[in-house]
Amino acid sequence: MFDQLTDKLNQAFRSIRGVARLNENNVSEALKSIRLALLEADVNFKIVRSFTDNIREKALGTDVSRALNPGQQFIKIVHDELVQILGSDSADLNLEPSSCNTIMLVGLQGSGKTTCAGKLALHLKKNGQFPLLVPADVYRPAAIQQLQVVGKAVNVPVFDIGDDRDPISIAKRAVNDAKGRGLNVVILDTAGRLHIDDDLMAELQHIANAVQPGEVLFTIDAMTGQDAVNSAAAFGEQLDLTGVILTKLDGDARGGAALSVKHVTGKPVKFVGVGEKYEDFELFHPDRMASRILGMGDVMSLIEKAQEVVDQKQAEKLQQRMMKDQFTLDDFRQQLAQIKKMGSMEKILGMIPGMGQVKAASRMVDDRKMVHMEAIMNSMTPAERSNHTIINGKRRKRIARGSGRPIQEVNTLLKQFVQMRKMMKQLSNPSFVGKIKNAKKMRNLNIPFQ
Repeated sequence: MFDQLTDKLNQAFRSIRGVARLNENNVSEALKSIRLALLEADVNFKIVRSFTDNIREKALGTDVSRALNPGQQFIKIVHDELVQILGSDSADLNLEPSSCNTIMLVGLQGSGKTTCAGKLALHLKKNGQFPLLVPADVYRPAAIQQLQVVGKAVNVPVFDIGDDRDPISIAKRAVNDAKGRGLNVVILDTAGRLHIDDDLMAELQHIANAVQPGEVLFTIDAMTGQDAVNSAAAFGEQLDLTGVILTKLDGDARGGAALSVKHVTGKPVKFVGVGEKYEDFELFHPDRMASRILGMGDVMSLIEKAQEVVDQKQAEKLQQRMMKDQFTLDDFRQQLAQIKKMGSMEKILGMIPGMGQVKAASRMVDDRKMVHMEAIMNSMTPAERSNHTIINGKRRKRIARGSGRPIQEVNTLLKQFVQMRKMMKQLSNPSFVGKIKNAKKMRNLNIPFQ
């Protein structure tokens, strides 16, 4: 979402890199570009003015680190102000461990509430909670059936409303049902409208009064920009909102909603939807988001994603196989499958500092190439994956036909695999490990390492 904004902010930073000191002229020039970039990204104009005024004041002040050069100082100031706009600290759900918690999802129609309910349920389930999904939208055609499909996809129970078409009654019955079944989180998927109206607000207020939810979360489609932010503010005047969920943050939009919603509503962004899969749902970290926007990557989120998909025991076994020079095509295939679970290569590269700005990087590791590589290895027999040396010319032709890929791609994959094995063997060589340890010792002793 933030690609265009990131590019324009980095263009603004180029004008200030290499200056001897920060002064009124070079700061004003950079801020002019930043102001324009934010306005084009559909950020609220009041926020833009406050943002640039704060940066100017801090950049021209004396409270700067001597360890940084002027350009780095300026970027750090921008980063810190961006974190403030986004909400300073992460805000998780406020759940009582010893009681049944109720979460209301509210918002306009089309904001992605139902899908978001499934993503939230899966997130809670992964964190040891026992959620129940409740279809409280009795107006939109097929809304109840849609939530049932979502519940089945994430393996979370969906409350059976029967013939009841009163949202308030449904909510009260669902909470009692959850308590009786030992479930501790009730997620109410409430009705939306194409616009804010009195009937919608009155119904939501009645539901809230009936079940006293601990969380009332407004779902915003990040692709609708300032309109969504204004809607959130209007909902906040009628309901006691506790937070915001930004959906479709992976979309091709300007990103202004993400930068404006906390300031306009006064409520923290708690979660963001970053993809179409139910797993593409993250706790919102303002500092990490600020780093992504400025093209600095997001290493912590990358590590967390890796920990989610990597089986620790399997990883240890694989490490031992690498050390013993026993790494096979079957191992390689398993590694590719785990990488695919982490998301697209473009998304992964965007989390690595500096790589998000290298557009060619994502093209070099096209996701389709990974699919093709997997298809080639799936067309091999177990014996071929266990011992690549038996794959002769005749076998290569058969593998190419079976995978639907040219034989050149089969040859390239096998060549790359052999090179990978050689590199792993070198890295696991005791003499190589010894050189690394000696290099570290010399650096610790301040001895120049040649």
